[in-house]
Amino acid sequence: MFHWVILPLLIFLARILDVSLNTIRILLIGRGHKSIAPLLGFVQVIVWLLAIRQIFLNLSNPVCFIAYAAGFAAGTWVGMLIEEKLAIGVEVIRVIARNDASQLIQFLRDKGYRVTRVNGFGVTGEVSIIYTIVRRQDMPDVVSIVRRFNPKAFYTIENVRTVTENFPHRSGKLFKRNTPLRS
Repeated sequence: MFHWVILPLLIFLARILDVSLNTIRILLIGRGHKSIAPLLGFVQVIVWLLAIRQIFLNLSNPVCFIAYAAGFAAGTWVGMLIEEKLAIGVEVIRVIARNDASQLIQFLRDKGYRVTRVNGFGVTGEVSIIYTIVRRQDMPDVVSIVRRFNPKAFYTIENVRTVTENFPHRSGKLFKRNTPLRS
């Protein structure tokens, strides 16, 4: 029972933990969190070593190989879910609106978002280019506002690693000068 069921299950669970930690570690590195990423890497490698040791000790058990591979796949999925739920960081949303964007801009400002508008000229004529920097967890709210006020607007969303100026955010927190952004 242990050799064919429990051991493969433990390997499967270890790989889920290992790969999920790796996903979060990479996310934190990309967002500039220098203190916790190495700690996660340490734990990740310990878990990986424990799992791979069991694989090598049980080379005659093909169920362990399947559990290892399935754990990697499931860990990738779980890691993506965790990353989505954490919503760490800050995004810049760039909106290109072909029609009058004044109501959209005012609504965003009324909701506490800082908005910058630039007049531009696109393929079809004059456009308003709107920039706002938001915490990643607020991004769906801003996108829904853009779609409601200007459903044909073109927008892009990009990760922001550093902000070079202190400014208040909708949440009341300040983004600190020249430091990695944290939620």
